[in-house]
Amino acid sequence: MTEVVARAPMLELEVEVGKPVDFGQVAGQCRRFIPITGGTVRGEHQGTIIPGGADWQTIGPDGVIDLEARYGLLLDGEAVEIRSTGLRSGSPEALAKLASGSILPGSEYYFRTTVRFYTSSLKLGFFNNLLAIAVGERLPTHVRLSLYRVL
Repeated sequence: MTEVVARAPMLELEVEVGKPVDFGQVAGQCRRFIPITGGTVRGEHQGTIIPGGADWQTIGPDGVIDLEARYGLLLDGEAVEIRSTGLRSGSPEALAKLASGSILPGSEYYFRTTVRFYTSSLKLGFFNNLLAIAVGERLPTHVRLSLYRVL
């Protein structure tokens, strides 16, 4: 079997987030967005997360969250756009704890996204031709994402 994801993360993101903006229930699902207010990037490239992006979320009656985020990075001084889609799920107990603001280790719930990159940078142009899988962990003021290159 061919390995499809690199063993070590290519990037580690600490995504700072603001308070959720709630749109209420639509067709039995809660809808909200979470403002992205900044953050840092470590790993193969160093940088910052540009304030102003958002994570749009749809929360099903079972507590499972569909995620769709768009935001920008400055990597080595060059702009990179991120588009990310995925989900956060887990046992009813784990999801209730997360919803109440409790901190749980990422191993107690499932938080994965696919990440697509866009940049006009010649130096970072290779990002335009790859996908990453992010393994996430939700904390009170930020989200920790480990991005793995899909080989």
